[in-house]
Amino acid sequence: MKKNFVYGLVLASILFSCGVSKNATKDDNKTSNETTPTTTTEEVDTDEVATRPVYRASETRYFDLVHTKLDVKFDWVKSYMYGTAWVTLKPHFYTQDSLVLDAKSMDIASVESNDNKPLKFNYKNDYLTIYLGKSYTKNDQVTVKIKYTAKPNEKKSGGSAAIMEDKGLYFINPTGEDKSKMPQIWTQGETEGNSVWFPTIDSPNQKMTQEISMTVEDKYATLSNGLLLKSTKNTDGTRTDYWKTELPFAPYLTMMAVGEFKIVKDSYTKKDGTKIEVNYYVEPEWEKYAKDIFGQTPEMIQYFSQLLGVEYPWAKFSQIVVRDYVSGAMENVGAVVFGDFVYKSKRELIDGNDRSTIAHELFHHWFGDLVTAESWSNLPLNESFANYSQYLWDEYKEGQDEAEYKAMLEADGYFQTAEYQGTHNMIWYDYNSQEDMFDGHSYNKGGRILNMLRNVVGDSAFFTSLHVYLTENKFGTGEIDQLRLAFEKVTGEDLNWFFNQWFLAKGHPILKVSKEVANGQVAVTIEQNQNLKNTPLYRLPMKISVFDKDVRNDYSVVLNEKTQTFNFPIKDSLSAVIVDADHVILAKWDNSITPEEGAYQFYHGGKYMDRKDGFENGVKSKTLGKQLVLDAMNDKFYDIRLMAIKQANRIKRTNKEQLVAKLKEMVNSDPISKVRSSALTFLLNNFSDETGMKELAIHVLESDSSYLVESEALFGLARFDSTMAMNKAKSLENEDSQEMLSKIAVLYGRFGSEANYPFFEKTLTEKTIGGLNKIGMLSGLTSLVKRSSIDIQTKAYALYENESKNGGIYARIVLPGFIDSITSSIDAYIKSLDVSKTTEIAAAKQLKEKYENLMTNSSDGED
Repeated sequence: MKKNFVYGLVLASILFSCGVSKNATKDDNKTSNETTPTTTTEEVDTDEVATRPVYRASETRYFDLVHTKLDVKFDWVKSYMYGTAWVTLKPHFYTQDSLVLDAKSMDIASVESNDNKPLKFNYKNDYLTIYLGKSYTKNDQVTVKIKYTAKPNEKKSGGSAAIMEDKGLYFINPTGEDKSKMPQIWTQGETEGNSVWFPTIDSPNQKMTQEISMTVEDKYATLSNGLLLKSTKNTDGTRTDYWKTELPFAPYLTMMAVGEFKIVKDSYTKKDGTKIEVNYYVEPEWEKYAKDIFGQTPEMIQYFSQLLGVEYPWAKFSQIVVRDYVSGAMENVGAVVFGDFVYKSKRELIDGNDRSTIAHELFHHWFGDLVTAESWSNLPLNESFANYSQYLWDEYKEGQDEAEYKAMLEADGYFQTAEYQGTHNMIWYDYNSQEDMFDGHSYNKGGRILNMLRNVVGDSAFFTSLHVYLTENKFGTGEIDQLRLAFEKVTGEDLNWFFNQWFLAKGHPILKVSKEVANGQVAVTIEQNQNLKNTPLYRLPMKISVFDKDVRNDYSVVLNEKTQTFNFPIKDSLSAVIVDADHVILAKWDNSITPEEGAYQFYHGGKYMDRKDGFENGVKSKTLGKQLVLDAMNDKFYDIRLMAIKQANRIKRTNKEQLVAKLKEMVNSDPISKVRSSALTFLLNNFSDETGMKELAIHVLESDSSYLVESEALFGLARFDSTMAMNKAKSLENEDSQEMLSKIAVLYGRFGSEANYPFFEKTLTEKTIGGLNKIGMLSGLTSLVKRSSIDIQTKAYALYENESKNGGIYARIVLPGFIDSITSSIDAYIKSLDVSKTTEIAAAKQLKEKYENLMTNSSDGED
């Protein structure tokens, strides 16, 4: 699963607080032949009693799932699913005469044996206990047939930062009331959501094969795991699609989707010549962009298969985009679900794509689907690898600079999590809720740990070890020791030291570096300054590069003490020292680099992090800094060029003509739209129209194909000629871009008038705007409405009401704040009225009360 952060850490921390845990364990509800002894308790002073920490064990396997067969149909109006499930199991070891299944928010109509004999059952607290009528041994198979009605909307919703709701089965715009959104049904199983729509043992250490028959109106496409083996048209205008998966996988990876999707076909050819389907399910208006969005998928499958030495194991690979999704994306076996954030036109893809998310979910089909973490405590065995796949794909497709840049951002994400939410063991056995596992540790930190492990053992051993782990545990489950043993089997080295300090402990190193040159050598001292009571000393193999004038010498060292000094010879003069020259160690660094050393490192270090750190220190040099800014604007990697633009103030006066010329060149010819946009923004914000800024903005509006650059030109033009900018924005109102419409909304919010209100009304009622773009749209609307007349504020209420009901979780999160600012504006209007205007005052107070009630409802919906 790929996390979908909304505003970053602050909003994520709000969402994390929504996580709920299952209070009862399944074991609490298991029946047993054992006699419960009578016990007595004696009060003791708890301060004198040593207690063991909480241990979130793997689910006890009384039964092993073997196969699940489902026959389902849907009531769109009621948001019900009518199902029949045939669940086949075997006792794991001990003889059993009863069975407990997870079955949340259901009506259970009947339970029968496989020969249609009724079985007694008890349904309570979301557990279905079935009395089997006889005892079964580990050599027996038992099949139970359950008729039920799934009622997902009657389930009290929980969630986390990664998975915002856990209703399992979602009916989106089921009656078609919202004309901007295609009616659709989809599921979300992780962590324990699938037991909302079919009875199962909803645990990651179970594996099963599956078949599912879905009866839908003939106009709908369906998607599930495995292959579509049969599609039968019925006499009542419906169709029954029969999907089957013959390889075992965990129940939480089961999925369904229904809707008027278009299916864009692609394929992947395996090494043995076998061709499998690679299909993209999208809404009709996005059919023409499907291959632009997902078209690298076959190449990704080929690359990862070759890299791991394990061919893509499943029968197909489909990807579907749904509305109002409760997460970023989900790695259901052979049928990945994405939120609508991936919908981008060709022009929008110029400014950014979601290929890292596509790679993330695909890589899960090895790490998570083929071999599944046996418990949520071991979730990093799924998510760390999926996170690291983004690095692997960037490294292969976009180059080392891109991979290192994204790795830095991932590390920063972990450090933010650690600062605001604290640290915990990677393999975390004492979490409060399994939802807590979906955080910056399992994802961000885990990916960086794997990169360190790769650096420690070398590429060949790293990927060979992954091959061993996958092949020895395929179609089964894994825990962290199995990964360690795979690496030890390949390398011949005891790697407990690495796994213990990174996977089985919390925190990270805090390292201070100092150096001293004397007697023909440089002494590099590194101190470990983390809180050693909570985070013990680390063993950190690393490379240190010493630049002896213009000669680079690389040394391999191991830091494993509180303070360690490494001495290296200097024949000429020291130009720079780069500690952790491979830039792999996940640590907070305090590294004293002089501006002169930084400038040298920028020009000679080579790697992205060398140039980044070198630039940040080198620009402080009074003699070298100005030229460094200009040279960094020519760097091969876009982020360094962006850094240079941010430092352009340093040369705005002394090198004005040179700077303006260079920035205009970047605006007109840089291949990366973010760089063009940044250069344009600096020019428009820092130079007057006398230097041709208005003409530049107009030129960009007429020539650049990037929405990001075009929107910046719009805002820049508004500084010089707001009327022209607003007219240009008017001509762009029908662009096929959520991002552009969002930017127009913000522009209208800042510079517009009541005449621009119809844009918001039309866009929010007729178009689908999602995610961050919805937030931008509502922000612009609110800026306009709160300074408009009471008539516009009255009309706008319907828009806010609709967003509160149908806008999705992102809209509901921001609505209370936006509505509050409108009520403040209404308050000011009331105070401005003469007391004799009783009718107007009463109407305004009534409107304010309606908004306040809506704000309260939105806040409640946020939970």
